[in-house]
Amino acid sequence: MYQLIGAPVSLYTGKVRCYLQFKGITFKEILSTPQVYKELIIPRAGVRYIPVLVTPDDQVIQDSTDIIDHLERAFPQRSVYPEGSRQKLVALLLEVYGDEWLVNPAMLYRWAIDENREFAIQEFGRTRLPGASDEEQYAAGLEASGPFAGALPRLGVTDHSRPAIEHSYLALLDELNVHFSSYDYLLGGKPCIGDYGLIGPLYAHLYRDPASGRLMRDHAPHVASWVERMISPDAHHNKGDYLADDQIPDTLLPIIARMFDEQVPVLLETARLLEQWTQANPGSNEIPRAIGTLHYRLGDMEDERLAFPYNLWMWQRAHDFYNGLGADDRKAVDTVLNNEQAQALSTPLTARVQRRGNRLER
Repeated sequence: MYQLIGAPVSLYTGKVRCYLQFKGITFKEILSTPQVYKELIIPRAGVRYIPVLVTPDDQVIQDSTDIIDHLERAFPQRSVYPEGSRQKLVALLLEVYGDEWLVNPAMLYRWAIDENREFAIQEFGRTRLPGASDEEQYAAGLEASGPFAGALPRLGVTDHSRPAIEHSYLALLDELNVHFSSYDYLLGGKPCIGDYGLIGPLYAHLYRDPASGRLMRDHAPHVASWVERMISPDAHHNKGDYLADDQIPDTLLPIIARMFDEQVPVLLETARLLEQWTQANPGSNEIPRAIGTLHYRLGDMEDERLAFPYNLWMWQRAHDFYNGLGADDRKAVDTVLNNEQAQALSTPLTARVQRRGNRLER
């Protein structure tokens, strides 16, 4: 039986759990307690990140996207990767957007709102000390959650940027609410990899944490209903399919535009900084988690954040798919994109990254 090692409070654990349930894959979920970190995660995965999947033949896989891709090869039926070129590109783009950009509002709403913060601390404590008293769990959670709460400035989440991040998130909720009022999932009747990119932040933080959960249910009830479909243990009963003829709903276009306006400039600047880093470090193969700082913009607001090369590993998936299309498929895909969006996807990545041994390398 598969074992999913993670935590209810974990964004990326939520992503993988939803996928396993949709595919109907039997699994056992194991809390990532300190003992599990010491005895399994660190020695077997070589890093301290969750989720981790242990397969029936004792393979250990870390990283939510790698886990899903491994399982897609083992369980190819009802793939979460659409076959049509337009739908597949949109699915890949929205996975990057959810996984790597919606972390910002997810972290803001969790750690900058007292009610959410207190809930999350207790949840960290339940993971760290299951069976302990509430007081012991809270103390343990306060210690365990410190690095996460302290990460906000590195993401560019500050008092200065907070109003702009909140405004962008509420506008996104409006756009998603319109879409999910007509469609069960992003591309029709079943979830795609883009749905799984979005579900991590929108469920594990923004729906599950109490204050932001109320906000979602009140402000965007159709988004909350989508979350509930995605997390349902009965998701494997879903018999729907993607829209016919590689169709992209018009209701997704504002969300794609938001991604290209907000996130893609950060990705392209990170690519530029990575090229500089590789030139300055010709003898270094492993790439640090951050390679300097960059400025980012939300509307009229500008702030600073770290540049994370891992984001480029995710961006390469959509970038490479787009640039590997034949002429006819490229023409079809370009009907979904405007000229600036197509140009951004066409921008060469002169420095590339790969994951090896759960670490990022040039």
